[in-house]
Amino acid sequence: MGRNHEVTTVQPLLNDEGGLREPGWSRSQIQVYDRSMIKAPKWRIKEWDYYLVLSKDFAGAFTISDDGYIGLQSVSLLNFRDKPWEHTETVLNAFPMGKLRLPGDSSAGKTVYADKRLKMSFEAGGGKRHIKCCFDNFYQGKKLSCDITLDQPPMDSMVIATPWDKKHAFYYNQKINCMRASGYIEFDGVRYEFDPSTDFGTLDWGRGVWTYDNTWFWGSGNTDTGGRSFGFNIGYGFGNTEAATENVLFYEGKVHKLDDIEFHIPESSYMDPWRFTSSDGRFEMDFIPVLDRAAKIDFKVLVSDQHQVFGRMSGKAVLDDGSVIEVKDMMCFAEKVHNRY
Repeated sequence: MGRNHEVTTVQPLLNDEGGLREPGWSRSQIQVYDRSMIKAPKWRIKEWDYYLVLSKDFAGAFTISDDGYIGLQSVSLLNFRDKPWEHTETVLNAFPMGKLRLPGDSSAGKTVYADKRLKMSFEAGGGKRHIKCCFDNFYQGKKLSCDITLDQPPMDSMVIATPWDKKHAFYYNQKINCMRASGYIEFDGVRYEFDPSTDFGTLDWGRGVWTYDNTWFWGSGNTDTGGRSFGFNIGYGFGNTEAATENVLFYEGKVHKLDDIEFHIPESSYMDPWRFTSSDGRFEMDFIPVLDRAAKIDFKVLVSDQHQVFGRMSGKAVLDDGSVIEVKDMMCFAEKVHNRY
């Protein structure tokens, strides 16, 4: 029996005590997030929108976040060709505590950050998502800009509501995969163009109150299989997943629920080959790393040790009806992150 309780009732996410009303997973945000119902102090509330837009040769990642006592606004440019490289630039803000006014729902509205150096906005509506940014002195004195559109026809997503074993702590998260990407990133005289027939964007939308010390594993990818979209979201370490995991396949706009997935990360190096195995035999993959986006922050109280590893995945995934999707050299990422914050 998999831990797969599906929530199907439209209802407030939190009860009057500030706890989750119904832990589990759903295909859309039918449980309604309301920041004012949280009973924890403001400095412990974490809210973010994270977009990853990925092609086989390059990628961009964009974060607007309000993590209570700190805000992290971040842009990454990654290049997987010849000599792979990446640069991530982050602007830190002290004590935003809700001032960024991130939307309580992912389906519409605007998420905006602006200061003298960085202007970034995410806008949703009309079946599309629009990412714009202009980052002065992104790297070596040079500016980065982007204008990207993600296509979002009616489709399932992965939504999970998980408690922690601590009062008032919870995590509400949505992953939207398989959004076809067009537009560009421009940096250092190079224009990186996205092609909607092969390239996709993913949204990681998170709201909640976290415990202080956490290690999580997350992997995600999208590809085109003969004009049909296929993607996956796998992960664990985000609170108590007894009610449901966030492991799913996406195929042609529909979610197919998986049981437990295990990340087999070699102790020798993050850049050696990984394996992924599943308790139900429906996700069996080999992963050849190309680039480790490693980042470490250590302010004693605030510690973050991240390894987001991009690479090529090959293997098989099994849909609910038993159909087998074979993937070969699918560009994706898998990560291990340890945070104390």
